[in-house]
Amino acid sequence: MSSTSKIRKAVIPAAGLGTRFLPATKAMPKEMLPVVDEPAIQYVVAEGSRAGLDDILMITGQNKKAMEDHFDRAPTLEAALEAKGDSKKLESVQKATHLGDIHYVRQGEAKGLGHAVLCGKQHVGDEPFAVLLGDDFIDPADDLLTPMIEVQQARGGSVIAVMEVDNVSAYGVIDPGSADTSAEDGVVPVQGLVEKPAAEDAPSNLAIIGRYVLHPAIFAELEQTAPGKGGEIQLTDALEAMAKKPTEEGGGVHAVVYRGRRYDTGDKLSYIKAVVTLASEREDLGPDLRSWLKDEFVPGLS
Repeated sequence: MSSTSKIRKAVIPAAGLGTRFLPATKAMPKEMLPVVDEPAIQYVVAEGSRAGLDDILMITGQNKKAMEDHFDRAPTLEAALEAKGDSKKLESVQKATHLGDIHYVRQGEAKGLGHAVLCGKQHVGDEPFAVLLGDDFIDPADDLLTPMIEVQQARGGSVIAVMEVDNVSAYGVIDPGSADTSAEDGVVPVQGLVEKPAAEDAPSNLAIIGRYVLHPAIFAELEQTAPGKGGEIQLTDALEAMAKKPTEEGGGVHAVVYRGRRYDTGDKLSYIKAVVTLASEREDLGPDLRSWLKDEFVPGLS
């Protein structure tokens, strides 16, 4: 069954401790680590905003106040910049506050991604919604959410983003059955999902990445999902159950195959790659950065 209501709401789980970036994240949320000159979380919110998601619920935990402050107005700073006539910096400061209506709820306990999504039940209500993982950085030049939303509106159920990977044991992996995973429209029906399988047991090399467009029926499924790997409530387990009942209201799962650039800003190397890539493509930084990289690290690079 398809849904015709416009999808406007997004849930962004952001309660993690950021232990992979200690000591930098001891007193600062990992989501606030800058990718060039904007925090990583702002790119995620902006991605949602471009796709029409203007009602954002962030699932937070302790030590996340800096993130809330970032998306709030800063009247004293704005007044100082305006008095100096620094319109460029004023615009950059105000940019985050204009991305949509942003709300916050505490997760309380770290019970897994499924539990974090379930924390958004009251805010989301009975309508389809997106889930955007803050560590998954989708290149701003790519539009992944819009086609996912279109698939959900046309086919109903839930839609997940996947991409081809080599290290399947680090991801949730889909079972596409006999479907052609190179389909021209990039949409694959999901027969099942497996959380972090061994390479020899993986049903495909299509790994779930941190973008979902979910039917609200997922909440009822999450409420009865037992803790899985790591003793946490896994969203993958709930989606697996939904994939097994495509004829029921809200059931069925499809995957959109993403072939663009994606970075894990929770991983040090991938985070550095994101910073360097985006900086090298900017008009104000790119020429000098590329020249420096060429001279210092890659002789012969054109």
